Amino acid sequence: MLVLNAGGVHGAVSDWGVGDGYLSGVGWSLFVDAEVLEKPLPKPTTEDYVGARLLESIVEAQLALEFLGRGLVRNAAGKVFQSWRALMAALLRLELDRLVQLVRTDEERKWLVNRAVPRVPTTRLVRLSQMLEKIGHVGLLANTSLALELHDYQYNGPDPDMAVSKFRDRGEALLP
Repeated sequence: MLVLNAGGVHGAVSDWGVGDGYLSGVGWSLFVDAEVLEKPLPKPTTEDYVGARLLESIVEAQLALEFLGRGLVRNAAGKVFQSWRALMAALLRLELDRLVQLVRTDEERKWLVNRAVPRVPTTRLVRLSQMLEKIGHVGLLANTSLALELHDYQYNGPDPDMAVSKFRDRGEALLP
């Protein structure tokens, strides 16, 4: 059960899952049953897959905000990246029919269905974003690039020489 509360409006958004925690932001709160998040993802061929990945994206984004509030910038960067990957997985599944038409070989089609949608490989995020932009999703590549930079920051931390991270210090990683 996922319930969003925006200014007193309550509504069940999805039956996918169970829960024990509230997340909240400015003017809204989110209740997610913890068991929902621990369940295996539905098969990418089912309708529930998109909803599950969108829920995952929302929860990861909210955790990123909570980590930022605690001063845990590197942890927040990782959560932002996880949120972006989950959002990309949902979008890839929603656009799978169009993406399959875009590629030229059967091998690429199989890869999209069997690897790209269920796994969203980090090493292929740029290419997948380019493909989605070709079918009309403008701005994904720039956001994917930023998500990948935050992913690097999570693992490498601040880097004054900018050899392994695009952020010299944690202040630069705190994007406006």
